Amino acid sequence: MFKKVAIGISGGVDSAVAALLLKRSGFIVEGVFMKNWDNNYEAGFCSDKKDFEDAAFVCRKLSIPLHKVHFIKEYWNEVFTVLLQEYETGLTPNPDILCNRYIKFDSFFEHCRNNLGVDAIATGHYANTSFGPFLEYYKHNEGVRLLQPVDKHKDQTFFLSQVKQLALRKCMFPIANMLKTTVRDIARKEGLLQIANKKDSTGICFIGKRRFQDFIDDFIQTKKGLFIDIDTGQVVGEHEGIHKWTVGQRCCLSNWRHPYFVFKKDLDTNDIYVVAGTEHPALWNNLCFTLAPHWIHSEPYELHSNNVLHCYFRFQHTKPLVPCRVVNNSEGLTILLEKSLRALTEGQFAVLYKNNECLGSAKIRNICHNLVY
Repeated sequence: MFKKVAIGISGGVDSAVAALLLKRSGFIVEGVFMKNWDNNYEAGFCSDKKDFEDAAFVCRKLSIPLHKVHFIKEYWNEVFTVLLQEYETGLTPNPDILCNRYIKFDSFFEHCRNNLGVDAIATGHYANTSFGPFLEYYKHNEGVRLLQPVDKHKDQTFFLSQVKQLALRKCMFPIANMLKTTVRDIARKEGLLQIANKKDSTGICFIGKRRFQDFIDDFIQTKKGLFIDIDTGQVVGEHEGIHKWTVGQRCCLSNWRHPYFVFKKDLDTNDIYVVAGTEHPALWNNLCFTLAPHWIHSEPYELHSNNVLHCYFRFQHTKPLVPCRVVNNSEGLTILLEKSLRALTEGQFAVLYKNNECLGSAKIRNICHNLVY
């Protein structure tokens, strides 16, 4: 059923080994390098020139063709513009989740299907599905479920939690059952030494080596405000824009006995309320409200039959899963955590799991704070 597969080649070791495994499995493989940022725009920087050279090296070694496709307009409209709008309104967005939803599993999928005539796509993500790493369990009349990979430390299902069924049903994750160490070993044995030892990419690529606070100034107008201690009401400093700060972030204010951390941003006054000490109780909460959820397969049966879903929660992909209870409300979900977490943040995604399955996610719209300030 699946003979020809297009794989996103990033220039990294994960997509390289994924491509190798596809070829070893007998598929006709087409490599695709995605360019999402215009390097001619001086405000941003992306390392995609070096990444493209590495991608070309991989494809030469594996004897597969490499296509270069531009999604610059799509990335600007669907990801970067949304990122700017949310920062301006005091939120802290997650561009990686948006990029996967709109670019890698939408624009990329449609391009490959319409222009390369492939039967499926593949990526080097550490993730799995109920259809198997190579779609060996594919069923045309069933929906697909997003599952966690073998390597829980590298689990990337968090970033795929907004992906739609249409693309996910036709997507292979060849390294689903491998540890990162194994992936690097395979690359070395294949002679892909410059790729095998390459560091994993982190952060937003086009910012380059610049500080985020300096980069964002090129797009959002500076508007000064005050840092205010919620316990004393005292002004403890000034800032140059709420878009530069996120909940839980250290403010680096001088001349104070204890370090200050961001607690909440006030859009009306443009002030930022802060607390002294990273363990201040105001930073720790266990109740949040979301916008409408995106369920990857379908709304969990437990939620609409018993009205309460018992599952696991995370809003940062590196943090442990936390038990929670979830109920529907008029705007989205109400999520009650079994224990309080530090710096729950509006604009981030609440990603839900059960039995090694990523059920989906919803954007956090409000945090219930256990104090009056």
